[in-house]
Amino acid sequence: MSFHYQRRIWTNRLFTFFAAASATIGISLLLIILFRIFSEGISAFSFDTFTRTTPSPGGEGGLINAIVGSLMMSALAMIIAIPVGLLGGVYLAEYDRKSKLSSVVRFLNDILLSAPSICFGMFAYEIMVRPMHRFSGYAGAVALAFIAIPVILRTTEDMLILVPNQLREAAAALGAPIWHIVATISFQTVRHGIITGLLLAFARIAGETAPLLFTALNNQFWNIPMDGPTPNLPVTIYQLALSPYPNWHRLAWAGAMIITLVVLSLNIVTRLMTDRAIKKRA
Repeated sequence: MSFHYQRRIWTNRLFTFFAAASATIGISLLLIILFRIFSEGISAFSFDTFTRTTPSPGGEGGLINAIVGSLMMSALAMIIAIPVGLLGGVYLAEYDRKSKLSSVVRFLNDILLSAPSICFGMFAYEIMVRPMHRFSGYAGAVALAFIAIPVILRTTEDMLILVPNQLREAAAALGAPIWHIVATISFQTVRHGIITGLLLAFARIAGETAPLLFTALNNQFWNIPMDGPTPNLPVTIYQLALSPYPNWHRLAWAGAMIITLVVLSLNIVTRLMTDRAIKKRA
């Protein structure tokens, strides 16, 4: 056996060891974090958590107003982000794949995908909070929408590019216009992948705190119209965790467990849908 061959074998074993060790460390840390969240969160769960509003200083309470506020802002953010992200992905994948404009849009979208979420909060603060002279849930929803749009756009484009051109050509040969081809063929072919992208975008914005500090702020009471400071779970957890009250700390763990369960469930559903789509294409 030659020296070069032995060196390649040992180099491969060394890098395999480092890769396995890195994966083990990462998974171990994740399991430790999840164990701590669930162990502390389960002990803090009670009927009051889902029936009472955020407590006053030193008092008892729950998280129902923060949960409802987060759901309202996230839902409004997705209502804003879905049309923009889907149409942007359709334009890049179906109408203008190789022009300079599409290259610029892809480049900017990649920047937005990796931009810190606090930047979106500051931008929403400048365009909504300052002109309106008040914090609001609507500003928070806009900030979350800015975070979700790049995820939806990139996922939609990537999925539509996977559609074979032969399907488009066959439909065009029958006289179908482009919009009809996109709606009835392209979207139907990759609908599971696009839905997966929407779920990932929702999971991305579900636990964001920094943008909401600049826009929605928080509120310990109900604020259904969202035209003022709106209660939300991430900021509530942040404020409860910084408080000097032990019962607030327990409530913060319960809120952290709720967000973790939501994000974990969405990721599991996304993975199952992705595997199903792959098997269907195979």
